[in-house]
Amino acid sequence: MQVILHIGVHCTDDDLFLKTMLRNTEAFRADGVAIPGPSRYRQLLSDLVNSLSDTQPTDEAREVLLDALLDNDPGYVDRLVLSHPNILSVPKLALAGGKIYRHAENRVQTMAELFRGDELEVFVGLRNPATYLPAVYAATPHTDFAEFLGGVDPLHLRWSDLIQRMRLAAPDVPITVWCNEDTPLIWGQVIREAAGIDLTRKITGAFEVFSNIIKPEGMKRFRAFLKENPDINERQKRRVMTAFLDKYALEDEIEQELDLPGWDEAYVDMLTELYEDDLFEIERMPGVTVIAP
Repeated sequence: MQVILHIGVHCTDDDLFLKTMLRNTEAFRADGVAIPGPSRYRQLLSDLVNSLSDTQPTDEAREVLLDALLDNDPGYVDRLVLSHPNILSVPKLALAGGKIYRHAENRVQTMAELFRGDELEVFVGLRNPATYLPAVYAATPHTDFAEFLGGVDPLHLRWSDLIQRMRLAAPDVPITVWCNEDTPLIWGQVIREAAGIDLTRKITGAFEVFSNIIKPEGMKRFRAFLKENPDINERQKRRVMTAFLDKYALEDEIEQELDLPGWDEAYVDMLTELYEDDLFEIERMPGVTVIAP
């Protein structure tokens, strides 16, 4: 069985990955894809990963999990899609110990051992640290930003380090990555890739992110354009989406106010440039697929 594990990161899609998947449950079921609701597994998965951190999972552990997930009709499932943004940590501990998601490699390794014999793949959306750090900080009970950082220098935060650690711990587990900033243009591909279906197939919610950052008039015109041009390919479609955003974007939805001590425009620009360089490093990693516009 193929097992897709979406692990966040925090403050990227705000559970939209799972919501979009669930909107397509019945359509994907015909392809042997199971998408359980989060209440069926998130707490159980967290408990399993925590309890197995120092021990080898037994075959019974896998069966207990699958029984909880697939009790209706396990026979039809070829691909299981799970989403758990807190599997690496809760937001307040994202930088605990002076490292981004310090338990990430151990938890991915435990998942690989739990699903040994299956084909586990990790899916993860990344975000510019210039907006990621303030957003996660706001989602925590911390009242001191320096305390939240746990000694991490934002200028030294590299997503490539996180990806590399997971790859070294579980080298047989491929990782698919995308940038949160690109999701308006690529959301449909992210969902199709995770579901393992044809990339040209129509799905519900492919333009969910795009519709949230464009004026209603622009979205109406975009849908009319698609209806009039049903045969355009994905590359052409993304060029059209970019053009519509240039004219109809909701600026308040795109721009984010940053109010942190010492974070002036030059500092944010520096973080952004380092992030873009880091993405180039990730693209070159073996076993890593980057979904980009």
